[in-house]
Amino acid sequence: MKVEDCFEIGYISKTRGLKGEVQVAFTFSEPEKLKISAVFIEISNKLVPYFVSNYKIPMPMIGYFNFEDIDHIDKASIITKRKIFLPNKLKPKRKKGEFFFTDLIGFTADDLHKGDLGEILDVQEYPQQFIATLKYQEKEVMIPLNEAFIAEIDMDKKAVHFDLPDGLLDL
Repeated sequence: MKVEDCFEIGYISKTRGLKGEVQVAFTFSEPEKLKISAVFIEISNKLVPYFVSNYKIPMPMIGYFNFEDIDHIDKASIITKRKIFLPNKLKPKRKKGEFFFTDLIGFTADDLHKGDLGEILDVQEYPQQFIATLKYQEKEVMIPLNEAFIAEIDMDKKAVHFDLPDGLLDL
């Protein structure tokens, strides 16, 4: 399985207990809609399959997983801090017109005052908001994705037009 054939659902943040359970921090916006029986974990730039014996999602964006053949904390610690993927065919279907901020990855960005900002490389969800990451003038810049800063999103041209406050790009 190749990364291009999959979508990221999160990463294993830490071990939990002594019997091999791990905590997963979801990056996929609606983890409760996922059907998970096996996952792919990125190890040495390769996707390795792991079969899920059970899992639960007790809090928003946090899950606890047990994998077959991982029955001790020592075995579980090997897979911590690694990304987890599912095959694209298991991605939940969206309703027509449904939009997520992560859809903006690959869009071009510009500011009404500064002009071209570059391509949106990544979008991360933080507790209070989504943040877009892009490379502007040879440095990585993070821009909050909120109504106050977004002037327009042009889905046809794959472009985001920002109206950023002075000094935000200098941070």
